[in-house]
Amino acid sequence: MSGLFEAQTARTPEATAVVFGEAQLSYRELNARANQLARELVRRRVAPDSLVGICLERTPQMVVAVLATLKAGAAYLPLDPNYPIERLAFMLQDAGASVLLTTGAHASGMLSMPEACMPTTLCLDSDWQEIEKHADENLNIDIAPGNLAYVIYTSGSTGNPKGAMITHRGLTNYLQWAVEAYDVASGCGAPVHSSISFDLTVTSLFTPLMVGRSVFLLPDGIESLADALLQRTNYSLVKITPAHLRALAEVLPPDQIAGRVRALVIGGEALHYQSLSFWREHAPATRIINEYGPTETVVGCSVYEVASHDPLDGPVPIGQAIANTNLHLLDEDMNPVPDGETGELFIGGDGVARGYLNREELARDRFVANPLAAGETLYRTGDLARLLPDGNFEYVSRVDDQVKIRGYRIEPGEIETVLKQQGNVSDCAVVVSETAADEKRLVAFVKHDEGAQWDEGALRKALQEKLPEYMVPAAFVRLASLPLTVNGKIDRQALASQSGTVISNGDFVAPRTPAEETLAGIWSDVLKVDRVGVNDNFFDLGGDSILGTLILARAARAGLKLSPVQLFEHQTISELAAVAAVVPAAA
Repeated sequence: MSGLFEAQTARTPEATAVVFGEAQLSYRELNARANQLARELVRRRVAPDSLVGICLERTPQMVVAVLATLKAGAAYLPLDPNYPIERLAFMLQDAGASVLLTTGAHASGMLSMPEACMPTTLCLDSDWQEIEKHADENLNIDIAPGNLAYVIYTSGSTGNPKGAMITHRGLTNYLQWAVEAYDVASGCGAPVHSSISFDLTVTSLFTPLMVGRSVFLLPDGIESLADALLQRTNYSLVKITPAHLRALAEVLPPDQIAGRVRALVIGGEALHYQSLSFWREHAPATRIINEYGPTETVVGCSVYEVASHDPLDGPVPIGQAIANTNLHLLDEDMNPVPDGETGELFIGGDGVARGYLNREELARDRFVANPLAAGETLYRTGDLARLLPDGNFEYVSRVDDQVKIRGYRIEPGEIETVLKQQGNVSDCAVVVSETAADEKRLVAFVKHDEGAQWDEGALRKALQEKLPEYMVPAAFVRLASLPLTVNGKIDRQALASQSGTVISNGDFVAPRTPAEETLAGIWSDVLKVDRVGVNDNFFDLGGDSILGTLILARAARAGLKLSPVQLFEHQTISELAAVAAVVPAAA
């Protein structure tokens, strides 16, 4: 990737590479800074297959850090600053990162980490005066296709996350394919609105830099992405999840979205045609592409482009394999299934990862020899799919309990392990509640010791200290016992059927004013809760930043003006109704 970026820099040195608010970096400036930092990394003995941790916000520093790591021949280890300290410490120690690139503020927040977890730390704010003393010419370090490009940690069923090892061969194959398939050069570039810990970001971060276009770095929140779309036309692509797509449809004016983006690339979880109606109706010229692919096969390995004559409801196919990629549907005995029948999806080709870092036994289970081609490794996805008559693949379901929420892959077993570490929890099960297409949330059913005080807030806090926000269940339900199947295992299907209604905290207090009634109705619809009391907490009912955006948009349409800050500071309906500004109907 770094060589492709350097070649583009030579062609368009003064073109704008990065936009961050009012600040901009040209290709020449970005390349020079990355070269200076890369030389500092090499001075600190960073070499091919070394891991460099990057714990930075979405700023130009982050882009410099990623490119510098690749230029030094190393692999970057993305560390989301919003993750709990304990999780960051585990990833740093497990990966054996040789250097950590961060800022002084984040470094001070990591002081509570065990000393064994902390590698050599470079703060790109306070240490930059020394770093910029290095020469800014390209380094020309030899990098083999099989060397690591990045390691991304995903949820692990055994209680700890696992690091998927992605090679330069796989990354380059995907990016070169994506640049052509998505016609990135025809637009102005792409907004980057998600963390580099989420491999969805790879597409929007790297493809513009290969064709002389711009990367637009955005703050967190769907509002910032909506604002970016309204401020500019002709984006090359926007990479989002189905949950993002639904939220954008709530906040964007229908008559202003045509021409804003050339291609919507949607990935991370199953996609339904119902979610696309807003864009198909109001921006018919925008390409809509369903991109499927596990982290272990570099972002995307198959795609399907929605056509105007496609149906209005039902699942969107995951399409056909990208370049240098093979898809196989096999049965339990590793034999091909007949066309039209359901089988487990196995992926082969250039994008297959090297395995899991320090998890050889797990890697042997997921990365297997291809029974149809000697010498080729296949990745066992755990996804069930079938081949349609038109040659496209369609996702069916999972073979295990793994779930996808807002594009994040989650192993319930990891959450359950943390829950069982809490006092008074003798057993538990975490299931996904799917209330409608593209609307999912986690619900934890807890077998709680008899006679012990039930404290849902304490359980939630304990999980928040160990797990990322997207892995904390939206609701906790106390049960005297967990239902079992005839084989003595927890009956997760029975639990999932009970998870549609979340029990309110404390005593139910009905809405008392028109504003409270309006907000309660909106919360009930958006959060999929049958009954909402005015003292119920937004986050305890499963609220998050995306759902908050939907609530604000619907409140505005109902004549209640609220800001995102107000929603996050006043988390109950009674508090929120008291600060809401009532907008006259004529407005």
